[in-house]
Amino acid sequence: MQPGKILVNETQLGSRLNRAIDSDRRGEFALLLALLSTDARDMAQFHIKDHALSQDAELRAKFDLPPEETLIGDLTVVPSPVDNSEQFHLGGGRAFQLMQALKPEAIVTRGEESLDMQQVLANCDLNVRQKYCSKAQGETYRPEVMHFVDQLSLQRQMSEILA
Repeated sequence: MQPGKILVNETQLGSRLNRAIDSDRRGEFALLLALLSTDARDMAQFHIKDHALSQDAELRAKFDLPPEETLIGDLTVVPSPVDNSEQFHLGGGRAFQLMQALKPEAIVTRGEESLDMQQVLANCDLNVRQKYCSKAQGETYRPEVMHFVDQLSLQRQMSEILA
């Protein structure tokens, strides 16, 4: 069961937290606090309201243009992409061209991340995955990969400090 919306900060709870305190329901209060994000950057005072539409979306809405055709389909986002191969086998080249004009199929990829990174993200918290994968803010969080020699030198420094 997937939640419809991720519970990030206390403003999403409304007055439920206050009612749990007033009516001395410690279990509900503890559950609500446990559902909140542990990251301080998710607290309500640090959120800035996002502006709804980008300039491209505003222009598409203003001139009543259809949605942009997808050139590259991502299997991690859309599990069943458009496939016109059946029309080619049934009706030949002309039927395929007609279906390609009506519903164009995109080049399909398996996602931006490597298989190892996908496995790591699958084991992360939902909020961490959302922060890593969010592209709405324009800038995604990408961890810096240290060079092996730099990692060794840091480990040596740590061992000297601990010794």
